[in-house]
Amino acid sequence: MADLKAHREQAALTKKRLHKFLDRLKSNPPRDLDEQVMEADAAVFSHTDCLDCANCCKTISPIFISKDIDRIAGHLGMKAGTFTEHYLRVDEDGDWVLKSSPCPFLLPDNRCKIYDVRPRACAGYPHTAQRKFHLNIGITKQNLAVCPAAHEIVLRLESIYKQA
Repeated sequence: MADLKAHREQAALTKKRLHKFLDRLKSNPPRDLDEQVMEADAAVFSHTDCLDCANCCKTISPIFISKDIDRIAGHLGMKAGTFTEHYLRVDEDGDWVLKSSPCPFLLPDNRCKIYDVRPRACAGYPHTAQRKFHLNIGITKQNLAVCPAAHEIVLRLESIYKQA
């Protein structure tokens, strides 16, 4: 199991430094950034099992887009309106998010009850394995404190680009 207390402490200690580093990447992305991010992501997830952690499911909500709502409601045998009324709220940015944490679909063994139809945001979490990484630096900053894998990926990137 992931040591989430140790992760929170480490993330707090490195927050300022890594946020500054990510801001530099955003303002002046290296040509090979996407390639390096993909390699770091693959390396980290080759030894990371999200079922050992599930901190994202325990502490934050994905954004639910209309297609997610329709798909999940259908899977659960309910109407989209019933699903949103029961599980979702609109946040300060106008996005549909879960009413509560942990996620109501998180099972005791950290598996997801709706895994095959989960929201697009869950399927892509922690949003590191994508092109144009520099455009999503804001979400990466947020994910550093939540996801040990995201934190490790950024530490690897920092190591690669520390000379720059």
